[in-house]
Amino acid sequence: MKALVVLPTYNEADNIDKVLERTLQHPFVDVLVVDDNSQDGTQERVLRWMEKTSRVNLLKRHTKLGLGTAYVEGFKWGLERDYELFFEMDADLSHDPLDIPRFVEKAEEGCHLVIGSRYTKGTISVVGWDFKRLLISKFANFYATTILGVSQFTDITSGYRCYKREVLEKIDLKGIKSNGYAFQIEMFYKTYKLGFRVCEIPIIFYERNSGSSKMNKKIALEAAIMVWRLRLGKA
Repeated sequence: MKALVVLPTYNEADNIDKVLERTLQHPFVDVLVVDDNSQDGTQERVLRWMEKTSRVNLLKRHTKLGLGTAYVEGFKWGLERDYELFFEMDADLSHDPLDIPRFVEKAEEGCHLVIGSRYTKGTISVVGWDFKRLLISKFANFYATTILGVSQFTDITSGYRCYKREVLEKIDLKGIKSNGYAFQIEMFYKTYKLGFRVCEIPIIFYERNSGSSKMNKKIALEAAIMVWRLRLGKA
């Protein structure tokens, strides 16, 4: 299956070369970098890759527009081409590109959305988080899955995932309301409610070792509200 990895970036010059090098080890994968006007040379590094290979592509955006819109634009770009699988993956090395074949294997088994979970079977597979950060993440998943009635899933906030093409063709991408990490919850729930098969596989999440985290109170509040909007059918 031909796959597209969508990489939203904002000031990821310290990481982008390593991410692209590791991702392109998989010959069936192309990469689309969606950059929010980075000022640290991220785009220049991507352009150098584009001179070497047609498998790397770049969408330039004029300002910082957010995670959700970056993925939506990336998905639309890929749907205009012949990709069968669409990956969400962080550009900060939190997600290991070497796990990509495991997602593909699960998709070939019949899963329409494969989520890389940090918490399968009661385990915690996170490297570099303090107890407070871990507690917030665990509570966020408990909160969301309980309200949405999907407690069989362990990590619907995970940003490492793979969609089959038919899912993105069926979802109204223009109608996606959220832009921060609530985007992950909204996309999961709409996929699930459409009757597609959602599966989880275990991954190890690595805290970024350079740059800064994109989490803030505004993003967390958006996610908390989005859960209720989804539950009440208003999103």
